[in-house]
Amino acid sequence: MLLESHGGPGPHHVLPLNGLVVADFSRVLAGPLASMTLADLGARVIKVERPGAGDDTRSWGPPFSATGATYFESVNRNKESVCLDLADPEDRELARELARRADVVIENFKPGGMARLGLGYPDLAADNPGLIYVSVTGFGSGGGADLLGYDFVVQALGGLMSITGEADGDPTKVGVALVDVLTAKDATIGVLAALNERNRSGNGALIEVNLLSSLQGALANQGQGFLGAGVVPGRMGNAHPSIAPYQLLQCADGPLAVACGNDGQFAKLCDALGLSALAVDERFQTNNSRVQHRAELIPLLEGALARGRAQDWQDTLNRVGVPAGQVATIKESVEFAESLGLEPTINVHDAMGQVTGKQIRHPITWTPPLHERRFAPPALGEHSTSVRRWLNDTPDDAEDRAPRTKQTTEV
Repeated sequence: MLLESHGGPGPHHVLPLNGLVVADFSRVLAGPLASMTLADLGARVIKVERPGAGDDTRSWGPPFSATGATYFESVNRNKESVCLDLADPEDRELARELARRADVVIENFKPGGMARLGLGYPDLAADNPGLIYVSVTGFGSGGGADLLGYDFVVQALGGLMSITGEADGDPTKVGVALVDVLTAKDATIGVLAALNERNRSGNGALIEVNLLSSLQGALANQGQGFLGAGVVPGRMGNAHPSIAPYQLLQCADGPLAVACGNDGQFAKLCDALGLSALAVDERFQTNNSRVQHRAELIPLLEGALARGRAQDWQDTLNRVGVPAGQVATIKESVEFAESLGLEPTINVHDAMGQVTGKQIRHPITWTPPLHERRFAPPALGEHSTSVRRWLNDTPDDAEDRAPRTKQTTEV
């Protein structure tokens, strides 16, 4: 059964990747998040899973919702699930047939794993020269091919943990599998760029992304500080290495994030705190001098903030143009987004149209609005019968099976 689009009342436009077929051989987070992003934008994503077990994250819990592991559900909506045993010759041929009909293949097997099954890029591109093949690894397909790529380990080896945590504490991971998320976004960008190139030239592509490179590509100022100035950054807690004040500051009842990105904002902060003299103090007049004298500055600011509650200071500082916010829980974060009219969540439905749960929505808002798809993550093998029938049937439309040399879906 091909998933159809669902949307609310009023005029909606067809999703931009409508008609695109994605064969998703990936599991856990980076690959599935990339394929879910494509599914949210209209692609038909067929998720290939191991019979009896499925994606590893189906068992990663707690927490569990009424329908399954919330980890799995977070990155697998709007997909069809087919169980194929790739060790079985007949199922492996069905997988190859799926790749023949696909525009995009996404896989995150250990390097060489898909090739040993006859499902590597050269094998599939021979039948489908317009295929865009995305390979997600931990450390690339060269010297790091034998290393297992788990987000936590890459956060350690990639330098992120060395700059996360208190200066006198242990290195700390980020509170979500951020490297997987970054890699998923890089993979999605690669697919969209390759689709544009295929529209122009008709050629497919092999796209390789790895967790280590995606993390290093996201180190931004911290990475360039090393390359450009030879500075190897360390942990600074919530302080910023290049801006002050830009950290958590203690109020009477708890911390407040204060971010002064320029001298004007610092002057406004000083005025609001009754410390106007600090803005003309030569130790604090410029950002450079404030960074150098951070140890002297922070106690002065916190002494003033201690006279009031964090919520009151948040309101006061935002009113005068100083970015400030309390540390919210995820629950409070969602409620805050709702209060701003950002509609952070969506209801997802089963095949019968019954609401089965709520999820964080795709973060892009389109004008005019798109005809959104809101299908719940599939049960293991939920679409095996229909997908197998489709793959075994001789297509009525020859183009449905012919090697793709030109993509007609606009991106």
